[in-house]
Amino acid sequence: MLERSEHATLGIDVLKAAGTVSKNDYRQVVEPLIEDARREGRRIRILCEFGPEFRRFTPGAAWEDLKVGLGSIKLFEGCAVVTDTGWIREPTRLMSFLMPCPVRLFGAHQREGAFRWLASLPEGAGISHRLTDSGVLVVEVSQPLRAADFDTLGSTMDSRLGTPGGRTGVVLHAAGFPGWENVSSLVRHVRFVRDHRRVIGKVALAADGKVASLLPRLANRFVRAEVRRFGHEELDSAVAWAAAPSTAPKGVGASPGQV
Repeated sequence: MLERSEHATLGIDVLKAAGTVSKNDYRQVVEPLIEDARREGRRIRILCEFGPEFRRFTPGAAWEDLKVGLGSIKLFEGCAVVTDTGWIREPTRLMSFLMPCPVRLFGAHQREGAFRWLASLPEGAGISHRLTDSGVLVVEVSQPLRAADFDTLGSTMDSRLGTPGGRTGVVLHAAGFPGWENVSSLVRHVRFVRDHRRVIGKVALAADGKVASLLPRLANRFVRAEVRRFGHEELDSAVAWAAAPSTAPKGVGASPGQV
């Protein structure tokens, strides 16, 4: 069975599994939770608790879990799994890197810590972005990139920059590039670049650090744009370069001297 409750102060949904969890449990508990979130226009932060009394999922429940997850995964902003059960902990640890939302594992004695972690997650997109007067998209990055961030950027690119035959510049600005939240975020980044490669003419990375020095070479494997790195304090220069017409043949990236 599944029991649903809510941390009223923090606005976190709680699911507690006990005994055998069936397909009907998902339909009576999980599906209404998701529909409530859709109706209220909110994202879901959820704590899933598996105590010693939990035994198993039925095959129908496992299928329902997959079906519900695929259909609503973008609604989830974070998931904390609280359990001491080994056969739940190990798969969760492995799968957490592939999930589009942050997933963290906690022991039974760390339940309050799980609530604090969920409450600390940033709301909405983890980045900010703006369009300059010259039409360059400047993306400010202060924390590891999440899959949801690229949905936000995609909406901007599709609605304002995707003019027929037009190409634009993009500048990523970060004091020290923080990387990606998980593997799913990296895959979503690559997909975003692939889907918009025809309208991105130049990509400038205005960031410091070792990771930043490697990104232009990595980007050249995936984009048709020119790619160049600047220091974090060189934002104005990066924007000016991204706004200027491309001088490289279509499909040619940065030269070694640019990175």
